[in-house]
Amino acid sequence: MERTMRVVKLLIRFLAIATITFSIGLCNGNPGWPPLCKESERQALLLFKQDLKDPANQLASWVAEEGSDCCSWTRVFCGHMTGHIQELHLNGFCFHSFSDSFDLDFDSCFSGKINPSLLNLKHLNFLDLSNNNFNRTQIPSFFGSMTSLTHLNLANSEFYGIIPHKLGNLSSLRYLNLSSGFFGPHLKVENLQWISSLSLLKHLDLSSVNLSKASDWLQVTNMLPSLVELIMSDCELYQIPPLPTPNFTSLVVLDLSVNFFNSLMPRWVFSLKNLVSLRLSACWFQGPIPSISQNITSLREIDLSGNYLSLDPIPKWLFNQKDLALSLEFNNHTGQLPSSIQNMTGLIALDLSFNDFNSTIPEWLYSLTNLESLLLSSSVLHGEISSSIGNMTSLVNLHLDGNQLEGKIPNSLGHLCKLKVLDLSENHFMVRRPSEIFESLSRCGPDGIKSLSLRYTNISGHIPMSLGNLSSLEKLDISLNQFNGTFTEVIGQLKMLTDLDISYNSLEGVVSEVSFSNLTKLKHFIAKGNSFTLKTSRDWVPPFQLEILQLDSWHLGPEWPMWLRTQTQLKELSLSGTGISSTIPTWFWNLTFQLDYLNLSHNQLYGQIQNIFGAYDSTVDLSSNQFTGALPIVPTSLDWLDLSNSSFSGSVFHFFCDRPDEPRKLHFLLLGNNSLTGKVPDCWMSWQSLRFLNLENNHLTGNVPMSMGYLVWLGSLHLRNNHLYGELPHSLQNTSLSVLDLSGNGFSGSIPIWIGKSLSELHVLILRSNKFEGDIPNEVCYLTSLQILDLAHNKLSGMIPRCFHNLSALADFSQIFSTTSFWGVEEDGLTENAILVTKGIEMEYTKILGFVKGMDLSCNFMYGEIPEELTGLLALQSLNLSNNRFTGGIPSKIGSMAQLESLDFSMNQLDGEIPPSMTKLTFLSHLNLSYNNLTGRIPESTQLQSLDQSSFVGNELCGAPLNKNCSTNGVIPPPTVEQDGGGGYRLLEDEWFYVSLGVGFFTGFWIVLGSLLVNMPWSILLSQLLNRIVLKMYHVIVEYV
Repeated sequence: MERTMRVVKLLIRFLAIATITFSIGLCNGNPGWPPLCKESERQALLLFKQDLKDPANQLASWVAEEGSDCCSWTRVFCGHMTGHIQELHLNGFCFHSFSDSFDLDFDSCFSGKINPSLLNLKHLNFLDLSNNNFNRTQIPSFFGSMTSLTHLNLANSEFYGIIPHKLGNLSSLRYLNLSSGFFGPHLKVENLQWISSLSLLKHLDLSSVNLSKASDWLQVTNMLPSLVELIMSDCELYQIPPLPTPNFTSLVVLDLSVNFFNSLMPRWVFSLKNLVSLRLSACWFQGPIPSISQNITSLREIDLSGNYLSLDPIPKWLFNQKDLALSLEFNNHTGQLPSSIQNMTGLIALDLSFNDFNSTIPEWLYSLTNLESLLLSSSVLHGEISSSIGNMTSLVNLHLDGNQLEGKIPNSLGHLCKLKVLDLSENHFMVRRPSEIFESLSRCGPDGIKSLSLRYTNISGHIPMSLGNLSSLEKLDISLNQFNGTFTEVIGQLKMLTDLDISYNSLEGVVSEVSFSNLTKLKHFIAKGNSFTLKTSRDWVPPFQLEILQLDSWHLGPEWPMWLRTQTQLKELSLSGTGISSTIPTWFWNLTFQLDYLNLSHNQLYGQIQNIFGAYDSTVDLSSNQFTGALPIVPTSLDWLDLSNSSFSGSVFHFFCDRPDEPRKLHFLLLGNNSLTGKVPDCWMSWQSLRFLNLENNHLTGNVPMSMGYLVWLGSLHLRNNHLYGELPHSLQNTSLSVLDLSGNGFSGSIPIWIGKSLSELHVLILRSNKFEGDIPNEVCYLTSLQILDLAHNKLSGMIPRCFHNLSALADFSQIFSTTSFWGVEEDGLTENAILVTKGIEMEYTKILGFVKGMDLSCNFMYGEIPEELTGLLALQSLNLSNNRFTGGIPSKIGSMAQLESLDFSMNQLDGEIPPSMTKLTFLSHLNLSYNNLTGRIPESTQLQSLDQSSFVGNELCGAPLNKNCSTNGVIPPPTVEQDGGGGYRLLEDEWFYVSLGVGFFTGFWIVLGSLLVNMPWSILLSQLLNRIVLKMYHVIVEYV
């Protein structure tokens, strides 16, 4: 018997070894074995490959050569015994996680068509086509005939349209993923009845599929008894029906986040006793978290962030949960932290960030000693951090950033030896000795903290040597502080560093190669906003391979930094203002294919640029340099291109109109302040993604073409100071303009009515220094978001529309144009700009443009009275109506415009007295009422009497700051005369001045007449001045001669 058992064991071992050897031979395509692949299935794959685009040649092994075994091909898996193809793993790599965003790489994924030859794979049970780019084609309906499938993954592959109902025929499916989370929703359904036949389904992911018409979504999914995971986030669901009897009781994961339920939380959710993960974030739920009678103990993750829930009290059933991660961030909670949280002793993770607690950190919070993660970011917490925080010895992650915490950073943080991530940034701590922070955090030895952020925490002084004790640090952020001194050796001791941010301090001095010799793992180095000088040898090879490098304001030049050639992994490179004065070497452009962000602005780079490269959706900023020649060829995939403030020249035609069949993805294009010539191109149909276009200060000519109306997303258009002419095309009404600056050109005709009717989001309208004529259309009053209206130096006539009081943004202090949020870019990104004449000075506004509110109608031919309704624009800061023909008095309620800083009514025909209410203009620093017909006393106020006399000349005014005294009744006394020796009277010296001036006037009249006819606004100014002189001379002669 024993001998028989020994034989059996040997036989089993032999069979096992033979089976493994046979399998290895198959997997490696060993030629010693006969081909396993079925010929019909091999041909099906070859047909499938023909219609597939594979830029990275990932399917190179799929060849038609005789004897090529398709079971050994890449991404193909066959049954070892049958030889039938069972699995195709054809997922792409279009999307990579990078810096908390997604890096797009369409060369690493498949595209093209999906050939129905897949139907010949009768035994295929696994098909993965996720993360590809099928360019908005529909999901092939023939997939519904592949009934052997148990696993189908089409996630994030740019499929579009209605999901075919035939997928309901796949009754063997266990796994179905149709999500399109990166760019969705592209897919949609009319209903979900077809899912009800998938009774074996365990995993269903429809994230970012438009289910707004699928009112049966809950009824259908509830009938899937095997369902373990249900993911329907961002599906445009608007209601969550009651569910008396849940049938999908096997659910372990339920994700309904980012929908629009706008209701109380459903109770049935908490009756799913097997539920481990519940994600209901951003669902607009209101009211309290439901109280339930069932004893649920399985939950380990509850995400209720981004709702409007009442957080106090916390229901008691949550007290019993063990090892629970609870997220309640962004719930608009006000008041103190809910005290009932202290009863949740089983919590291991708590996120209360982005609420409005407006309180101190309660002492009871420090008693939650099981917490491993505590996030209280941006929650309006103030006061000090108690030393009791040292009791929370289980903490691994601690985020207290973005609050108003003050006082000392407690040394007891050094007791938290499990702590790996600490973020105390953006607070108001009082740190007298920075060394204490690093000393306390180093108590736990080499296996201590890995990520430390002290950004913007009011720390000053030298970087202390004790920082070097944090030898386990991988990420360090001490940016936006007041550290001074040099790039100390201590930073170079942190050998584990992958991310280092020391930007925007007051650091200076020379940085050499030695400083980086130990930083071999460094990936992100952000040090801009300091005054370092980098000195390296020409052949220096850094010990790191960086992904992000930002050295703005360092001194790197004048030569190009040759060591950049070694940094082949770069994703972001910013060397703005680094004193480089050279050409860009040819080899550098080979690095830019993978760059998401390139900034070489504000240097002295010169030469010509033939081509610009960049990764998909990338930013390139080469502005403020000395480049010459024609505009370069740029890839169609760029998102942002700034070539402004340089010396590019030549026609813009080729830049815009070459490759007309290739749509540009560019959103932001800045070409201003160059020497570009030619007509504005007429090929804008290829540039329909543009949001921002700046062509100002060039030498462009001609009309604005009709095709510019294709730019339906265009929000900002700057064409100032070119040589453009003609009328504005009505097609511009199709755009989404928020800023329109056409100043300094030769545009003519009337101001189009469609500006007011169609450009309802216009915030800035600048048409100054053109040839517009006629009345200001009443439709301008529809622009309720308008903050800047500049129509100066045109040929406009007519009266000021009385409906101007409808310009509500000029009346409402709270309406502010946020330029950065409008464009969706960070603070270092795009900033709008406008040049305005205010306080008599031409000024350029950039970052504060959104707060500026002004109106300039000067130097036109407008007439009539200044409407009283204009004084309803209470938020107006600058008003200029000078050099027109306005008559009547200054509006009596002018004093209600309390925000006015600059007011110019000069060179008109205004009469009467200065209204007493003008004394209420306490912010007024510039006033010009000169050369009108104003009379009487200048009202007395600190503001008015502090102004220069020139503000009031050319009127019949008296009182300070003028040297003319007023009589007791406010009437100016007549000119003084003296008696001559013969008993007669003679005019005083100043009166003779007017007589002689009259003679001079008639002598020079014909000399200047020609020039006045050329410049009409100046002719108005001078004629009004001469009118004053003639009238005064007439008055003197009549009165005294």
